[in-house]
Amino acid sequence: MNFNFLSPVSDLVLAHNELLSTQALGRKLKIHSEQHGIPDLDDVEIAIIGVLENRNDINYIGEEFQLNEIRKSFYSLFPGIWNTTIADLGDINRGESVEDTYFALKESVSILIKKKIIPVILGGSQDLTYANYRAYDSLIPMVNIVNVDAQFNLGDSSKPIKNNSFVGKIILDQPYNLFNYATIGYQTYFNAQEEIDLMDSLYFESYRLGQVSNDITIVEPVLRDANIVSIDLNAVRGSELSLNQRYSPNGLDGKEICAIARYAGISNKVTSFGLYEYKPSSDDDMTSMLIAQVLWYFIEGVNCRVKDDDFQDESSYQKFITLVDDQELVFYKSNKTGRWWIEIPFLAEVNNKLKRHTLLPCMHQDYQDACNNKVPDRWYKAFQKNCV
Repeated sequence: MNFNFLSPVSDLVLAHNELLSTQALGRKLKIHSEQHGIPDLDDVEIAIIGVLENRNDINYIGEEFQLNEIRKSFYSLFPGIWNTTIADLGDINRGESVEDTYFALKESVSILIKKKIIPVILGGSQDLTYANYRAYDSLIPMVNIVNVDAQFNLGDSSKPIKNNSFVGKIILDQPYNLFNYATIGYQTYFNAQEEIDLMDSLYFESYRLGQVSNDITIVEPVLRDANIVSIDLNAVRGSELSLNQRYSPNGLDGKEICAIARYAGISNKVTSFGLYEYKPSSDDDMTSMLIAQVLWYFIEGVNCRVKDDDFQDESSYQKFITLVDDQELVFYKSNKTGRWWIEIPFLAEVNNKLKRHTLLPCMHQDYQDACNNKVPDRWYKAFQKNCV
């Protein structure tokens, strides 16, 4: 495998790792080192990749950064009851151009996913999500992205890509592989009304910070349906982070961002996970430890995955049918986990993108709403996208 663009984990981090308990996470990882090279990946299920690229940050002023403090914090944690083998493949350094870095990340993600390894990306500016997305061009026909962010990042797609406009590029650049884009934790005052209206007109999903904080479980179905999960650290409120990382007094707290990461890990469809907009500072302990714990919860979720979405065996699920305005809605409930899905029908007379019955993750509340003659919002938006 061509991983020549990956640099090894710093000797400073490796020396720190040697001082940790033999039960610590860092002592159980397969680590890319200068001495031993890239580890064997045959039994690896999760691979961490750092990307030292932030030149497309709208606030970039020439600063460079490294991920040593995150690694020290993560290595020092203790694993749960896990049976997952994890590798730290080191860092992708800046290329001659940002496009070179994108290419290196795209190739790395593509190689790992083909080997059924989940890449965990540590950045860097969030426009790296675009390179992550392009890695799927040859993998699956349609991609679902969930962005945990205070902003939509639609931006002006006619201008060069930046970390506040990468979603516009994802939507408009060929090949058109995006099926659904959802934002979790957006804050209205950081988004132009035109962007909010555009999200609605494209039938994309968005969850305001207040909604998420009021009931964190509402985001589980959309994360269950995601292929890519991208987290902007600016979605976290300033009091949870180091001084240089603070963006807003309002945002998700530490428990909420870790819960979201765990939901992403539990999803059987999530095949890549990224944390972006890291800004090191002299008082970096808070941010690096929070990122380490977010990674821990994602890995915990992966270890709790249950194959509960195969509905070939009738004994593994219950089927519920209800009518809403003469429209028959079909729900499925897994007997293994109690999770719910709703069926999006194939319509022969329209250009259905998926060309099959699609099972869309939902909540028990959606079934209860349907029983009260209310069409679930996720069903409506997915139905409209299928009809485009």
